[in-house]
Amino acid sequence: MSTPVIRTTYALDTHTVLALREVAQRWGVSRSEALRRIIREAARTSAPVDRARAFEALQAEAGVSPRAAAAWAEAVRAERAAQRQPVSPVPVARRRRP
Repeated sequence: MSTPVIRTTYALDTHTVLALREVAQRWGVSRSEALRRIIREAARTSAPVDRARAFEALQAEAGVSPRAAAAWAEAVRAERAAQRQPVSPVPVARRRRP
């Protein structure tokens, strides 16, 4: 029994298309088959990303100290809180029905 195929379209940049073509040629398979294998392998081996740790690693790589990051976060929180201050409602004139 054959596997059902769903045809779909994706937009890929030139570098990705060239890389896919190279991989397919190296493996001796079609580009579709190479893409299927790559996706299956990524799904099998990819662990969930701990976003907080990834962000901390990115900050460390950029040279942002934990103290500077905390100060920035506090400033952003204060700015957002100031923007959330309630605004007094403006009365809307009611239209009379004819």
